[in-house]
Amino acid sequence: MAFEFEITEEIDVLSEGNGGWQKEFNLVSWNNREPKYDIRDWNKGHERCRKGITLTTDEVVALRDILNDLDLD
Repeated sequence: MAFEFEITEEIDVLSEGNGGWQKEFNLVSWNNREPKYDIRDWNKGHERCRKGITLTTDEVVALRDILNDLDLD
């Protein structure tokens, strides 16, 4: 199944794995829809990606609040 994507904003790289793949946090439009926040692995040229997760702005805010409340020390 083919799908279209456009990375509308590259926000940051979270980590880099073997073979140059990077786990990235970006704003991505999938199949010409409204862009959503996205966490997934991308190859260096952004031609290929692995499974990931998309989040609405409200979900990103909720996740931020959850992470801020974690006691990671």
